[in-house]
Amino acid sequence: MGLTEDPAFRATTYVVIDFETTTPTGYPAQPIEVAALALRCEDGVWKETGRSTSLIRPPAYAPVTPADTAQTGLTAEQLHQAPTPAEVLGALDRRLTAGTPYLLVAQHAATEAGVIHHQAEHCPRLARTDFLDTIPLAKHLIPNLPNYKLDTLLAHFGIQQPPDRHRAYADVDVTAQAFLRLVRAADLDPQLVDFAALVKTAGRTAKANRPVQTELFDV
Repeated sequence: MGLTEDPAFRATTYVVIDFETTTPTGYPAQPIEVAALALRCEDGVWKETGRSTSLIRPPAYAPVTPADTAQTGLTAEQLHQAPTPAEVLGALDRRLTAGTPYLLVAQHAATEAGVIHHQAEHCPRLARTDFLDTIPLAKHLIPNLPNYKLDTLLAHFGIQQPPDRHRAYADVDVTAQAFLRLVRAADLDPQLVDFAALVKTAGRTAKANRPVQTELFDV
């Protein structure tokens, strides 16, 4: 039985997510844009089950810098009237259906996981959702690439660079395409026979789900 035939794999909704951020000195990264694309594998066929994208107004201590604008094209003027992180992430959180198993998918998931963790009060359900990181999955399946940046994966799979690369909605689309190519390769991998093996290889536990470490000795 291949990976995509595993009932646990098919029961899961995979939400590919991408943030663009600004990184103020002394503070964690603050989101300025988010995009999410939900996918399910039903009878071996992938179906899109939801899509969301929004600009996000950063707090005053985290203004958009010229470097941010150079990378994303986003300006302070564009974000001035955007909804707050609480509004955007709260709305995204409410789209997750209780009782449905989800797995967030991201390229270099530590970035997305960090943003969500610091916004957990606005998106508690999202903050308890574990991640699948495309980088360790690609390292396992394609061991000889020079690096595992998204652009390298796109080139390897022959996926066209989007004109708006480094905008969340464009990056989430190509990340989803790369993820589906990786799943196709995983279906042929004798080590990735089921959902549990996939998570063991490329999973990242959400910080909210990690056990609290206690001190070994009282001081």
